[in-house]
Amino acid sequence: MLNLNKLKWLWLSLLALVLDQASKLTVAGAMQLYQSIPITPYFNLTYMHNTGAAFSFLSDAGGWQRWFFAGLALVISIVMTIWLARLKSHETLLAIALSLVLGGAIGNLIDRLAYGYVIDFLDVYYQDWHWPAFNIADSAIVLGVGLMLAESLGIGRSKAADDIE
Repeated sequence: MLNLNKLKWLWLSLLALVLDQASKLTVAGAMQLYQSIPITPYFNLTYMHNTGAAFSFLSDAGGWQRWFFAGLALVISIVMTIWLARLKSHETLLAIALSLVLGGAIGNLIDRLAYGYVIDFLDVYYQDWHWPAFNIADSAIVLGVGLMLAESLGIGRSKAADDIE
C-alpha cells in the first residue's frame, strides 16, 4: 500500500541534488582539472573526473561502465522512490535515509549522463595517504546508508512502532 505522505521527504532528495550539482558546477567552472586547493592540513578541494564507481572501481573499463552505472542508478532511484512511497507512517528515519540516497544517486546519474564521468572534488588525507576524492552526492549516499543501518539496528524507532509490527 502506498503512503504518499512519506513522499514529503523528497525535498531532502532535491536539496542533496541541488547542493551536489551547484558545488560540482562551481568547482568545474573555477578550477582546472587536477588542481588542488588546500583548505586545512587534512582537506583539499581537488577537481577530478571519475569514470568508474566508488573508489574509481572500473574506471579503466573502456566506456561501457558509463551506461552500466547510469542504468544501475536509474533502477535504484525508481526502487527507492517506490520503497519510500510504501513506508509505514512511523518509518521516518528510513524515509530520510532513502531520500538522501535517492538525491545522491540522481546527482551522480546526472553527471554520468551529461559528461560520461562524475565530478569529484572533496579530498581528505593524512600525510601521504588520500581517501579517494568524493562529492556531495557521495556524502548524501553514505549518510543515507548509515541512517539505514542505524534504523535497522532499532535506532530512531519508538517502542510503539515496534508494537505495530
